[in-house]
Amino acid sequence: MGSILVTGGAGFIGSNFVRQWLAEEEGLLVNLDKLTYAGNPDSLADVAESPRYVFVEADICDGPLVYELLARHRCRAVINFAAESHVDRSIDGPAAFVETNVVGTFRVLEACRQYWAPLDEPQRSRFRFLHVSTDEVYGSLGPEGRFTESTPYAPNSPYSASKAAADHFARAYFHTYGLPVLVTNCSNNYGPCQFPEKLLPLMILNALEGKPLPVYGDGQQVRDWLYVEDHCRAIRAVLAGGTPGEVYNIGGDCQRANLDVVRKITEIVDRLVPDLPHAPCCSLIRFVKDRPGHDRRYAIDAGKIRRELGWRPRENFESGLQRTVRWYLEHPQWVERVTTGKYRRERLGLGPTT
Repeated sequence: MGSILVTGGAGFIGSNFVRQWLAEEEGLLVNLDKLTYAGNPDSLADVAESPRYVFVEADICDGPLVYELLARHRCRAVINFAAESHVDRSIDGPAAFVETNVVGTFRVLEACRQYWAPLDEPQRSRFRFLHVSTDEVYGSLGPEGRFTESTPYAPNSPYSASKAAADHFARAYFHTYGLPVLVTNCSNNYGPCQFPEKLLPLMILNALEGKPLPVYGDGQQVRDWLYVEDHCRAIRAVLAGGTPGEVYNIGGDCQRANLDVVRKITEIVDRLVPDLPHAPCCSLIRFVKDRPGHDRRYAIDAGKIRRELGWRPRENFESGLQRTVRWYLEHPQWVERVTTGKYRRERLGLGPTT
């Protein structure tokens, strides 16, 4: 059993992981989150009073605090979700991505090393640091092929470059210090509680409100879509059975062009909300200038995690997308509260304004 520390657990993937862990696993879960614009306590309202849940509002760059939490709660694992994650924001302001994704990951790794090194056996051999990363570190694919764990890194945005640097630090701490590190690289996640700057929630909410549906370039950029709850199950599988020092790619085996995804969303919205005055929602699609450095295609080969750990996604894209649209329809208060800050679904990623 034992406690685990989750960083960034109030964000999209992190909050889904926290809820799933508390429902299906044992032990205390400590959630360290800075509560930036994308971190929302409302996403964890249903577990906030659990006796097995501890929330700490703080920055992962505070290494001494991370160490203190590890020692106080005698944690057996750290799952590092905390990150600035939106490519468009990284184009407008890359410094925050370096600070959180690179420096922050280093601070957490160093705190883990200081905590782990003097542990007695078997606690020392049981400890794990699991770093959650992205397929974007691999760059862009041509019309064929998929990313494997041995694909060379070729990040093309400030966001993916910062995640690549963090991955390299995690790998270095395993090879240099022996810290039992695991790294996962996932494809595009979707599902409940995703901040509406990302493609799916932005399109769902704009379609409901009759606002334009901006599609970058020709809309033929291809992504491999992964339902967030499947991703969380994969992370749990890697934590439980992964080999330290190894990388595990996690994908939904579901390649779709962005334009096709948007059209599918409009079909579902039209069906679930048939009385919208602006229907059909596909009439809201607008092609806009592509963002700088936009990767053309991502696709994950998840064969390793299937073979070694027996993980497979439970949701296909159609079922997962239906669940996602319904969730946003049923949680208008969450949407209202999460968008009351500075972000108003405006276009990001046009470059620094100064």
